[in-house]
Amino acid sequence: MVLEVKNIVYYYKTNKSKNVLNGISYKFEEGKVYAILGASGSGKTTFLSLLAGLDVPVLGTILYEEEDILKGGLNHHRKEHVSLVFQNYNLIDYLTPKENVMLGGNGNPEELLTAVGIQKEDWDRKVLQLSGGQQQRVALARALANKPAIILADEPTGNLDSRTAVEVMGLLKNSCKKYNQTILMVTHNEMLAQSCDSILHIEDGRLLAKKVG
Repeated sequence: MVLEVKNIVYYYKTNKSKNVLNGISYKFEEGKVYAILGASGSGKTTFLSLLAGLDVPVLGTILYEEEDILKGGLNHHRKEHVSLVFQNYNLIDYLTPKENVMLGGNGNPEELLTAVGIQKEDWDRKVLQLSGGQQQRVALARALANKPAIILADEPTGNLDSRTAVEVMGLLKNSCKKYNQTILMVTHNEMLAQSCDSILHIEDGRLLAKKVG
C-alpha cells in the first residue's frame, strides 16, 4: 500500500466538541483512482489536506510506504511524494504555461504540456489568456512535473463544462495508468466518480467505501 491512514481523528480548534473526521482508516493502492464524495462541509478537503501534509490529525497516523509521514518531515512528504490539483487552478497569472510547469519540478515542461493537450503555440502565452480547461490542463502538467506517487485533486473539474471535465478526468486516469500513481479526487460529480476505480463517501466523519457501477 502506497498510502494508509490509521484511526484519523480531526476537529477544528474553534469547535473541539465535534469531530470532522472520526476514526478513519483506509489503505490506498498504487495505480488506482479514488473518488471522494460527501456533502459540503463533510471534511473532504480537510482529509486531502491531512494526506498532503498541509495539516496534522489530532489523533491517528498517516503512512507513506509504511512510514509515518511525520518521521520524514511534512515538507519532504509534500515535495517528494504528493502533488495537488485545485478547482481554481492556482497558477501564477503573469507566467506562461511553461514557466508554471517549471515551478512544479524537474520534468520537461514541453513534454508535459504536450501530454495534457496544450498546443505549442500556447506554451509561451500568459496563462490568463487561456481558457479554463486549458488552465486546468496546465495545472495538471505542473502537478506531474515532480513525478509524484500521489496526486490529490480537490474538485479539479468543478469550474469546467461537462465535456472538458470528462477530458480532464481522462488525463488523470491516463496519468495514473502510465506512471502507476495513486489519485484521490474530491468531487460532487457522480458521473465522473463512476469512472473511478473506487468510490469513497465521507459521512458523519467516517469514510465509507461504495461499489462502482
